[in-house]
Amino acid sequence: MRDTPQSLMLFAAGFGTRMGALTQTRPKPLVEVAGKPLIDHALELIEAAKVERVVANVHYLADQIEAHLIGRNVLISDERAQILETGGGLRKALGLLGEGPVMTLNTDAVWRGENVITQLRDHWDGTKMDALLALVRPENAMGHRGAGDFTMDAQGRLTRGEGYVYTGAQILNPAEIGSVSDDVFSLNLLWDAMIAGRRVYGVVYEGGWCDVGQVSSIALAETLLEGRA
Repeated sequence: MRDTPQSLMLFAAGFGTRMGALTQTRPKPLVEVAGKPLIDHALELIEAAKVERVVANVHYLADQIEAHLIGRNVLISDERAQILETGGGLRKALGLLGEGPVMTLNTDAVWRGENVITQLRDHWDGTKMDALLALVRPENAMGHRGAGDFTMDAQGRLTRGEGYVYTGAQILNPAEIGSVSDDVFSLNLLWDAMIAGRRVYGVVYEGGWCDVGQVSSIALAETLLEGRA
């Protein structure tokens, strides 16, 4: 009934421009936090959750990411010709991901506490949801600026507005992704249509989370992982 997703998309194609010099010669997913690349922190969550199929998209310095993933049982969605953003990237990867709802995970964050992938799967109900987003309260969003991305009603349904911060982890039903005419587009387009249909929900992550989108966040993330935050 719940149509539990078995595949996951790792977003690893971005330029990481906010990382400055750190990403001039290496892609952001390979920037190290606490002695290991960011993408390895994500893969630890994925492996612990026993995800059956994992796909990573690549564009910027793609050869380095492909080389790093050798032997990791991760399929590659090649965007070398053109970076497609989150929506276009997911659509290109669907042939590798298979049918049904998919999980997506950004590679520029670290987590401490419950496995967010397991939490999402436990709360997913495809009979009423087209998307389920993992959120944190603004005061718990380390390395993130802003008051939030979504508000949540008593049933867990989301609308746009301040209140909760999106963490970069979700489950999404991509059935309508083919209706977007653009090659390059953000998943925000799908979210907006799903929100209009009242089928986007959220689950609050109560553990530690740090957005590692800029250099100053690396030390914050390491403090979190060491249990000092």
